[in-house]
Amino acid sequence: MAGRKIRVKPSRAQSMVGFVGGLIFVGIGVFVVIPTFGLFGLLWTLIAVVITVVNGVNAFGKKGIPTMEIYTEDRQEETHASPAPQAPAAPNTLDAKGRLEQLKSLKEAGLLTKEEYEQKREEILKDL
Repeated sequence: MAGRKIRVKPSRAQSMVGFVGGLIFVGIGVFVVIPTFGLFGLLWTLIAVVITVVNGVNAFGKKGIPTMEIYTEDRQEETHASPAPQAPAAPNTLDAKGRLEQLKSLKEAGLLTKEEYEQKREEILKDL
């Protein structure tokens, strides 16, 4: 399935909150967690530093570091999975039954919404 991958960074405001929060956690790590828990405190502080740096780059930098990826799928690929509708003929060359069948196949293939289908169906029936 073909699609696109879009990388997204947080907003500047969200990054500022993360940066300030990160600074607080780095301070807690340096002054409380490292002296109390030793090696675990060092790990805590390193993680807080990474979080602070990423948020700082996103808050103050122009480009930033994406923290989320969004994958999209091409809608055209999905329609190829279902049977392809027959090529539409000119409306005058088909009788009403043929036009209704053609309309139904377009709806089943996902090329028409329910509202469009109902509107066209009414038009065909009105021409009878």
